[in-house]
Amino acid sequence: MILLDTHIWLWWVSNPELLSKKAEKAITKAVLQEALYISSISAWEVAMLVKKDRLQLTLEVQDWIRKTEALPFVNFIPIDNNIAVKSATLPGKIHDDPADRIIIATALNIGCSIVTKDRRILAYSKVKTIW
Repeated sequence: MILLDTHIWLWWVSNPELLSKKAEKAITKAVLQEALYISSISAWEVAMLVKKDRLQLTLEVQDWIRKTEALPFVNFIPIDNNIAVKSATLPGKIHDDPADRIIIATALNIGCSIVTKDRRILAYSKVKTIW
């Protein structure tokens, strides 16, 4: 069971050559086990990147997200009150990016590793990571 950081989700769908071998292997295993998770905050991040013209997709953003939602091995995790509070009270030193904090809190809540290349998340010792 793994949780994809937003950029990893984008790369997995659109530029898989950007993934490390370890990340690619973890994703393949999670697909086979139907245990691949994405936080709903990542859908928000993708939509915001498109809105700000920092990301261009081949489809409308809602259609692009729906294509991922339709995959039987992908599970989106909504932001519930537990995740929201956990993101605000993460132990130790972690930066203040709300989306990253929600992704970390989601991984801690469901007990899985985050696939990420984000140095700040990789350096946060309270969560397991794969890169």
